[in-house]
Amino acid sequence: MQNSVRIIGTMTVVAAALGSSACSSGNSASSATSSTVAMVPTTPSKGHPCTADDVKVAGEFGEAPTITIPDGCDPPTTLLTKDLVVGAGPGAMTGQQLQTNYSLVTWSDKKQSGGSFGKQPFTLVLGSGTVISGWEQGLVGIQQGGRRLLIVPPQQGYAAKGSGKTVLGNETLVFVTDAVKVG
Repeated sequence: MQNSVRIIGTMTVVAAALGSSACSSGNSASSATSSTVAMVPTTPSKGHPCTADDVKVAGEFGEAPTITIPDGCDPPTTLLTKDLVVGAGPGAMTGQQLQTNYSLVTWSDKKQSGGSFGKQPFTLVLGSGTVISGWEQGLVGIQQGGRRLLIVPPQQGYAAKGSGKTVLGNETLVFVTDAVKVG
């Protein structure tokens, strides 16, 4: 099976992160009260951004993966995707329902921060604006039975707001997503 890697350009629109799900964009109105948001600590640059091939994933489709983020490179600044397992049938398109299982690891602390493996699959309509833009773009074309790595920079994830206590502001997100059902 051949792995494919594609880099998707950065969008200027940032999805807000106020929902309880690790991939929800939470389109609720902003409040008038201000609060302090915990941010990812700034670290010295290592000189070059990581690629999708630098992030290691162990495990088969349908089982919770082990995701290992490298220490020797910087988090990417553009959305990166890599098919780890190629599925079958037509690829997911905008406007289509998609059921997924996912695991999320946050780049700064290299810890699992959410997931649906072992639970009911997460259902979304691709392109409906209910998830972060990194998912909206990064899951286009995934086939049923496919497993895809998504490395989502902050501007296509939860930006400076973060997501509750689980994801700090300006965090790079690393997802492994299994397409349980397309369409």
